Amino acid sequence: MKENKAQQAVVDIYTDGACLGNPGPGGYAAILKWGDLEKEIVEGHTQTTNNRMELMAVLAGLKALKYPCRARVHTDSQYISRAINEGWIDKWKTNGWQTAQKAAVKNQDLWEELLRLMEVHEVQFVWIRGHSGHEFNERCDRLAGKAALEVSEKPKR
Repeated sequence: MKENKAQQAVVDIYTDGACLGNPGPGGYAAILKWGDLEKEIVEGHTQTTNNRMELMAVLAGLKALKYPCRARVHTDSQYISRAINEGWIDKWKTNGWQTAQKAAVKNQDLWEELLRLMEVHEVQFVWIRGHSGHEFNERCDRLAGKAALEVSEKPKR
């Protein structure tokens, strides 16, 4: 059976997370790019961490895919790129979600969700240097920062 062209194509997902304080108000952004098509996903959270926002951006991008795809996730987060590309996540899982120092892995819920999504999609992680002029990384950075600022400025009830 032949795959359709959409399934053969690679969807590029650019991601970034931001946090005003750590923890503090945060935001994330993902831009999905497939050919000439683009989709932005942006969300803010009132109390979070930077690493959590970085992971949420990746998850939001992958969840937006409507069917199993080949996805190339571009991130400036070494936390994410190294966890996947250097096999940290496999070691954490094998060690009962503990780091090499025997500490609990932070954001385990998000890492487990990422592993589930990676079973659906063929995902490659590409690290890009942040604030280096990369068009989509810079755009994600601005969108995530704006989302964090917007939730920080909302009146508290």
